Amino acid sequence: MTGSSPQKTARIRELNDQLRCKAIGGCVVITAGIHALGTTAICQVLAAVARFDNFTEDNDPRGEHDCAILTVNGRRVLFKIDYYDLELQYHSPDASDPAVTRRVMTVMLAEEY
Repeated sequence: MTGSSPQKTARIRELNDQLRCKAIGGCVVITAGIHALGTTAICQVLAAVARFDNFTEDNDPRGEHDCAILTVNGRRVLFKIDYYDLELQYHSPDASDPAVTRRVMTVMLAEEY
């Protein structure tokens, strides 16, 4: 679930940016397609995801910074942040509250989506 108030949206965005930019507050998962690129390319992809800041109304309509597509070394890469309960079984009851939310950011090649 996502927040409905501007304050909750701002908090979700802050938590998502911490995960995306600093790998804080959740876990980062890469897919087999990203893994197959090799260590150097993986590092380049993760650095590009961390630097990404081109969020617009088109690619971030809820303002949560939870998903985007970018190009890294000619490859289209997608990252997506999902919000789970603490047992990673269901959606989080409140994505703005880290006490009840586990964030998972998946980084994949766009064609893997």
